[in-house]
Amino acid sequence: MFIYKICTAALWAEAERARVFRGAPVDFADGYIHFSTATQVEETLAKHFSGQADLMLVEIDADRLGDALKWEPSRGGALFPHLYGVLDLAAVSRVLPLPLATDGRHALPPLPA
Repeated sequence: MFIYKICTAALWAEAERARVFRGAPVDFADGYIHFSTATQVEETLAKHFSGQADLMLVEIDADRLGDALKWEPSRGGALFPHLYGVLDLAAVSRVLPLPLATDGRHALPPLPA
């Protein structure tokens, strides 16, 4: 199963240099790295990244994260994956740009369900 992290290109470039992703400011504030499932990515983009350019979509093999990955309910009750630790880039399967379409929405690539 794959899960997804949305972050800025600059933040991801920093992670690639360090070979580990420690999180975005919101992750530091909450104490874990926020992820979305394939079915949650579009809503996450609209709710938290609307109109923001220069974003990357990072696809992660959830099975490689071990016990540090927890599935926890959001305010609406849906379960979201949260990583209590750093993301080792060895678990990343691909990194894709998220360009903005002319309507201001992000152009999502096909994602495995």
